[in-house]
Amino acid sequence: MSYISVKGLTKRYDDVVAVDSISFEAEEGEFVALLGPSGCGKSTTLMMLAGLEDPSEGSIVFNGQDVTKAAPGKRGLSMVFQSYALFPHLSVGENILFGLKARKVSNNERNARLEEVLDLVGLRAHVNKKPGQLSGGQCQRVALARAIVSRAPICLMDEPLSNLDAKLRNEMRTEIRALQKKLGLTVIYVTHDQVEAMSMADRVILLNQGRIEQNGKPEDLYNKPESTFVAGFIGHPPMNLIADAQMVLGIRPEHIALSEGTGLSTSVINCDYHGANTLIAVDYRGHALKFILQGHHNHPVGTPLNIQWQRGQEHYFSDQNGRRLAVPTVSHFLTEGLS
Repeated sequence: MSYISVKGLTKRYDDVVAVDSISFEAEEGEFVALLGPSGCGKSTTLMMLAGLEDPSEGSIVFNGQDVTKAAPGKRGLSMVFQSYALFPHLSVGENILFGLKARKVSNNERNARLEEVLDLVGLRAHVNKKPGQLSGGQCQRVALARAIVSRAPICLMDEPLSNLDAKLRNEMRTEIRALQKKLGLTVIYVTHDQVEAMSMADRVILLNQGRIEQNGKPEDLYNKPESTFVAGFIGHPPMNLIADAQMVLGIRPEHIALSEGTGLSTSVINCDYHGANTLIAVDYRGHALKFILQGHHNHPVGTPLNIQWQRGQEHYFSDQNGRRLAVPTVSHFLTEGLS
């Protein structure tokens, strides 16, 4: 039996369907990312799991118990929000223990849990400070510590790193994943950032317009996208998608290479130098294609370049519904582009 089981979960606001009959499961100790663009229904799904929104339809089961209509405090979970939600007049220690105090946990037990968590999140030296004296990363650690001291087996996180700068986000990704593994938490993590989802999660559920586009391991979404939406969302830069002969051909930028005299004849649109590599955009018969070359390259606009890729690196999708296809009859793109 799965630790978390969601079946047919739906949320309607009058005529708007925010979440459209989604179903998924999570095993105990698993880190699951709900990924997708703004408005796809990921945060609404999380609010229903937390009991902060009532589902229009469907069921939610935690560890064999149906909690669909249970109050938030009866679900055995903790939450970490996008905003730190810290009390500015309370110290770090008081903020961490606020929930336990409200639940009338004994003073000795509260202090014991505080001692345990301070070293876990690296806040011992800041325990008496107020939130206004902390950095953004330290405030997020306070929010994490508050979730950890509850000792709830399930932790829901709603874009907890979006207010941090890039360097801090990288550091906190590592810290959160390490804490989750050490404590054995079952985590449902909402994010719009594919890097967070792909680097942190055991499994990624990609949502689009309230529906699940694909549910699988990060490498499955990358190597075998089930739709053009997944192909265009996962990967940086995303997969090149080219409509051709009643299908859509997909090829990852990192799989395209320069060739001498063979392959597709293209002309340079732009070169974007990133330091370790250069992202080059070229035009092929009105199709813009992107690929990556190691090092510094600066080709003037209009420079002719021939490109190609190896057999087996292409993907095929229906031009009708965007879903993945089995290998079709080879198109003229493949006969020209294969190495």
